Amino acid sequence: MSLRIKIWGARGSLPTPHLPSELNQRFTHLMHDFFESGYKKKSDVQTFLEGLPLYKLGGYGGNSPCIEVNSDRDQMIIDGGSGIRLLGYQLMNGPCGKGKGEVHLFFTHFHWDHLIGLPFFTPLFIPGNKIHVYSVQKDLPEVFQTIFKKPYFPVSIDSLEADIIYHQLEPRKPLKFGDMVITPYQLDHPDPCWGYRVESGGKVYSHCVDTEATRISEKELGLDLPLYQNVDLMLFDAQYTLMETIEKINWGHATASIGLDIAIREKIKKVLFMHHDPASSDEKIAAAEAEARRYYQIQKKAEESGFFEVDWSFAFEGQEIEL
Repeated sequence: MSLRIKIWGARGSLPTPHLPSELNQRFTHLMHDFFESGYKKKSDVQTFLEGLPLYKLGGYGGNSPCIEVNSDRDQMIIDGGSGIRLLGYQLMNGPCGKGKGEVHLFFTHFHWDHLIGLPFFTPLFIPGNKIHVYSVQKDLPEVFQTIFKKPYFPVSIDSLEADIIYHQLEPRKPLKFGDMVITPYQLDHPDPCWGYRVESGGKVYSHCVDTEATRISEKELGLDLPLYQNVDLMLFDAQYTLMETIEKINWGHATASIGLDIAIREKIKKVLFMHHDPASSDEKIAAAEAEARRYYQIQKKAEESGFFEVDWSFAFEGQEIEL
């Protein structure tokens, strides 16, 4: 293994838990489907569940963005959305729980959905831990001071027990980080937002979430083109359907078909689409994935010979990928 990526939050803009009424309706439909499929015994339950599509069972998840990236020796975390809370609990089982942990947290930008989990990231409250935080934007210290300040949160930045060490990254300049090389490239999102190209052991992961992808051609991408070149896995923004992107110009988010166009042209091996809209049910996300599948097949048929096959799907919370 050279890189292992885990998605702790795949939802965009706002954490989106299931309502009790929604869960009740889902369970009711599952019970009906179980018996209508001819199953009757307890021993049939697992077989039935394994045959269900994702949107009918667990769904895509409700936590906002947080991505864990592990190499053979090192770990980085991208963004502090609500998904980082559960990751923090996991880290507490290791050195972080003994006050001997070192965390490296990289931020793409500072919109609330990418920060909202930080006050509940337990390693921040443990004496002896070192929390390294990174961003291209120079105002990262001010962002932390704002989050940990009344009336937003009752614990001040000065009351946090861990040591917080701030690092400002240079745009498009590689950072040697253990056995990884991490390079920030600009995405097409307000304020602005920076994606990350992560290299280790000959494998490349590109984090391209929170982008409208208004620049698509190689010429338009210019200095940011390397974010999409020679990539093994790309996480890409697909908050909207194709029609919604037309209605929501300048909102800062894309659709799967744009990511597929880039992936096919640049020969990206695997793509996962995330930052699912908080207003989208699991069924709607599945429908958007089916729409993208039709688009992909049309592109494949039109090109015929020489078409580059991309392994792709819509991402879900808890998903792990090894490169």
